[in-house]
Order: sequence, then C-alpha cells, then structure tokens
Amino acid sequence: MSNITKKALEASLKKLMMKKPLDKITIRDITDDCGISRMTFYYHFQDIYDLIEWTCLEDATAALQGKKTCATWNEGLEQIFEAVLDNKPFILNAYRCISREQMENFLFKMTYGLIRGVVDEKSAGTALGEEEKAFIAGFYKYSFVGVMLDWIRHGMRDDHRALARSVGLTMQGSIDNAIRNFLAK
Repeated sequence: MSNITKKALEASLKKLMMKKPLDKITIRDITDDCGISRMTFYYHFQDIYDLIEWTCLEDATAALQGKKTCATWNEGLEQIFEAVLDNKPFILNAYRCISREQMENFLFKMTYGLIRGVVDEKSAGTALGEEEKAFIAGFYKYSFVGVMLDWIRHGMRDDHRALARSVGLTMQGSIDNAIRNFLAK
C-alpha cells in the first residue's frame, strides 16, 4: 500500500507541475489532487523536495533495471537520458525552482550506482581498494552529472542518444585508465 500512495503522490506532483511552477505548488495542492491527507504525505515524505528526489530515483531505477554491467552500461547511460527526457516538463520545472545543489544530488544518486558497478566489475580480481573504487566512481559521477546539467540547462535539445554514446565512450577508456593508474601507483 505504501508504494501505491507514493506513486499517487508522484503522479499528482507531475500533473501539477505541468500547470504551474514547483515553487507555487503546496503539499495541500498535492494531497487534494490525489485525495489523501497531509498526514499521509508526511508519513512518506519530509517535504516536496523529498518527493521530487524519490520520484527521480524511482524513474532512474526503472530506467537502469539490469544495466549496471560493462556490457550494458552504455545502454544504462542512454536510458538515464531517456528517463529525464520522458519527464522533460517535470525536470525543467524542478531545474528552474530548486537549487543546483539539490538537482546535482538527485542526479548523483541516479548515476553513482551505475558507474560504481562498472568500476567494481572492471577492477574485479585486482588489489584496488574500496577508497580508490569510490574515488573513481565519484569522479566520473561528477563528469556525467555536469554533462547532464548542461543538456538540461539548454532545454534538452541535443540528441540524447548521441550525447549518451559520447559520454560512454569517453568514460569507458578513462575508467580503464584510472584503474590501471591506481594499481600502478
């Protein structure tokens, strides 16, 4: 039942964001739209930003199902772009109304697991430590999020497939080199 309520809140938020800016939407608007009490909202989320974060992570998780390996991570990158594009009005509205730091944090949570999975797979059987793996994944997480934010800031006009392919190609060789460099130190 809990997930059904969260999904109803998500649907109401997205519907309302099609009509007005995020900073004009209240919790009362969301709860009235989906027919639940404010207390039920607060049972699931701390505030609207918590709901936005949950929504972004849910969309990303659905997009990345089974796409966290070396063989599938380029497809995973493309699917992150597609998930953002599929929710363009929601994302652009959120981008205009929340701080850059909050938007970065949402995107960091979406991408870190994907990149970390690739780092773990590529470094399997090596002496690369957890700190080094976390550093490499974190470094490339920032790169990906920077590209994604530029794309969002420019209205998502560029071809997302070509952009995902370019990001994947750049990161693929770079991650391999980073692992080799850490092991050679």
